[in-house]
Amino acid sequence: MEKFIPVVVIKELSETDKILTALKNNGINCAEITFRTACAAEAIAYAVKHYPDMEIGAGTVINAAQCRAALEAGATFIVSPGLSVAVAEVCREAGVPYYPGCVTPTEIMQALDLGITTVKFFPANIYGGLAALKALSAPFPQVKFIPTGGVDRSNIDEFLAFDKIAAIGGSFFVKESLAKMEEKQ
Repeated sequence: MEKFIPVVVIKELSETDKILTALKNNGINCAEITFRTACAAEAIAYAVKHYPDMEIGAGTVINAAQCRAALEAGATFIVSPGLSVAVAEVCREAGVPYYPGCVTPTEIMQALDLGITTVKFFPANIYGGLAALKALSAPFPQVKFIPTGGVDRSNIDEFLAFDKIAAIGGSFFVKESLAKMEEKQ
């Protein structure tokens, strides 16, 4: 897994090349393409075909039907804002990593019951940030976290310094990468 997981919202398929090229030029070879838009599955399929050296996953997957569509499009990992048992089962059957959003001890215990040890912590800034992750790590030492939401350049180093951080998720990676690409033009 990459240390940085850009949350990518593609409103029109034509945006895919610009965004993924900007990420690659910025040294990021991963993208979580969200299922918030009508062209999400199409964008994932396009990205998998045209950017084979990038890890392309699906984000904001909230049910089994979306999960199946993402996997059919070629997604190599699935991310949800919360925990869905149905999505977890589809991912387990397909042998694809699933990173559900978990912010409470109960949700983390449910993820562990499903065999999941890496969870998304979203929205990190609302649910206590790094202090909350450190507190949750005490009873769950086997769990790794992907904080997303409220993580940015001002605090990313603090998060990355904590050994229970599997990766950092965020849309700010896309904004930064696009800005750098425009500066060079």
